[in-house]
Amino acid sequence: MASGDGVPEKVAWVLVRGDRVLVTRSHGRGRFYFPGGHRETGESDSETLMREIDEELRAVIDPRSMVHFGTFEIGEDHPEHGPFRMICYSADHRGRLTPAREIAEMAWFRYADRDRVSAVDEMVFDALHMGGQLS
Repeated sequence: MASGDGVPEKVAWVLVRGDRVLVTRSHGRGRFYFPGGHRETGESDSETLMREIDEELRAVIDPRSMVHFGTFEIGEDHPEHGPFRMICYSADHRGRLTPAREIAEMAWFRYADRDRVSAVDEMVFDALHMGGQLS
């Protein structure tokens, strides 16, 4: 769904463990992406993230633990696709992470795997790396 300014947005979960970050790949796609998705009408960021992570990974996000990690955007002139905005949160969860619905697989990537994700996801990898969370 697009924001008020017409830019398509995704609410994404950034889960770091050790020196790796969780990414997922949908059926029929080659690239990996941060788990999450688009808002449904009237949803807040926390409602969107909780619904999407339940649908995609069968885990329950604790909305009280959500911390805005950053908002990342590519412009309309980007060669891959654009414009696009991704609003990222870290958060605690309950339950075993289990790929479901459109998710074919999940993986734990290091910074060296950055070339296997989308352009906007690469920006998040860079921010994690610069912050010392991803090596």
